[in-house]
Amino acid sequence: MLIRYRRGDIAALDELVRLWEDRLFYYIRRLVNDEEDAWDALQDTWLALVKGIGKLRETSGLAPWLYKTARNKAMDRLRSKYDDRTVSFDCEEVPEVADGPEEFAFEDAELAHTALAKLSLCHREALTLYFLEDLTIDEISQVLGIALGTVKSRLHYAKKALKAILEEEGYQDEPA
Repeated sequence: MLIRYRRGDIAALDELVRLWEDRLFYYIRRLVNDEEDAWDALQDTWLALVKGIGKLRETSGLAPWLYKTARNKAMDRLRSKYDDRTVSFDCEEVPEVADGPEEFAFEDAELAHTALAKLSLCHREALTLYFLEDLTIDEISQVLGIALGTVKSRLHYAKKALKAILEEEGYQDEPA
């Protein structure tokens, strides 16, 4: 589709939007609280795609490029809406929890999303990209513009923070 769009096939853009819209909107919604802001950030992402399509050299780089662009547009919305001092983009300290399995088998999707929403932005973003968007550590590194080790660290601490939140909510992960 990407190559077809570059060659002038406008229908290919519609296919790209249909393929990616739900996934990108879901990701952006994890970053911004306001649905209207999320739609605006998604629209900005599509405009950036149209303007920057020539910068993409390989079609395999489309997913990281789209997520990085969506992230940047969402962050632009957050920065413009709030005073920079009121919105923290840094990772917060993670509460101490007993070590245990870092993988969860969620039966209750609503509980998972509620707990995810309580994480700091950087932890929520890392988990969303990894578990919900199925990006690799390398792709997440590209999207967030951070080192591979930092991605791994954020995922580790995000899982611990999620576990602490779930324990506060009374969720007990039972071994399969």
